[in-house]
Amino acid sequence: MAVGSAPTKNREGRMSLGQHLVELRKRLFISALAIVVGMGIGFYFSGMAIVEISRPIQELAQESGKALLNFDTVTSPFDLRMKVALTLGTVISSPVWLYQIWAYFMPALTRKEIGYALGFLGAAIPLFLAGCFAGWWVFPRIIEVMAWFTPEGAANIYQAGYYYDFVLKLILAVGIAFVLPVLLVLLNFVGVLSARGIIGGWRWAILGITLFCAMATPAADVVSMFILAAPMVVLYFAAWAIAWVHDRRVAKRLQREFETESSQ
Repeated sequence: MAVGSAPTKNREGRMSLGQHLVELRKRLFISALAIVVGMGIGFYFSGMAIVEISRPIQELAQESGKALLNFDTVTSPFDLRMKVALTLGTVISSPVWLYQIWAYFMPALTRKEIGYALGFLGAAIPLFLAGCFAGWWVFPRIIEVMAWFTPEGAANIYQAGYYYDFVLKLILAVGIAFVLPVLLVLLNFVGVLSARGIIGGWRWAILGITLFCAMATPAADVVSMFILAAPMVVLYFAAWAIAWVHDRRVAKRLQREFETESSQ
């Protein structure tokens, strides 16, 4: 849907369920197309990415001489290239699908809402990339810590599909987790969620962040868990602060409009 255009609405100014589904289908199609294009670019760089992802295993093999990645099927190497290409394509196309998320919630963009969209993208894209970098930074530590529990005399033979799935999902999961506070701000700006609602659930939010980081990092690596959790908690409260400022501005504007109408 072009910027500034609006779908057909009913008399109450709302889209019907069917129109919402059509809009969702359109946004999903554009996002999928962008990911496919990014996947084509990512396939070219997938070889270099696989080398870097495999580096912790190579370093472990140099230290102990008993670490190996095992491809247990004929098609595993090709499947791996496609998975890495898909992950790289998701990262490369993030500006497109992040914008489609915003455009679905705000299908008719006024001049003011275009500014919101640019602000959303300006915050969401760097945060998503920062989250992917955080996942990339922490996964070698996870491999190292888990290797400490290998019994003496045993070898670490990693099933390649499982190993690369773990790394790629970790990177994307942390990237998406870093974007969630921006989505909270988005829901606040469109009037779905208030700042009071955000701060009211802070205990559950911290618990959820802690559980997520505990699952994403080994139980023995408490340092990595806190390194991941700290910026996510900060981003959550930053989202609440932005929503609080926005709610105060809206309340003041409504108060002025009410006083103007009362005086007239």
